Amino acid sequence: MDNPSKPSRARDPKIAAVVNQNGCTGCEACLTVCPVDCIEPVPGAEKPGLFKLVEIDLDRCIGCGLCPKICPWDTITMEPYPQARELAPVVTIRSSVPGQRSAVVSPV
Repeated sequence: MDNPSKPSRARDPKIAAVVNQNGCTGCEACLTVCPVDCIEPVPGAEKPGLFKLVEIDLDRCIGCGLCPKICPWDTITMEPYPQARELAPVVTIRSSVPGQRSAVVSPV
């Protein structure tokens, strides 16, 4: 996502969180526990004004593991960091992986 107003971390974590948006309901429970504020609400592909999802900025995720513990829908998993960067564009509507485009592009 490369948000200049939010600092990036000093080094890559061993693991990182990936949200599978096919099961995400947009409840935003994960936003409340993220210590580095790397989870962002985004419009969904279907009914963008009504249905929201979340995305995880892999540039800022520290791999703490709190978000999958709080997710009531079990749609967030912790993956080894290199695999997380490969998986995120496949299971998200708009990838937060810098320099990569997601497999599915959300209509705006």
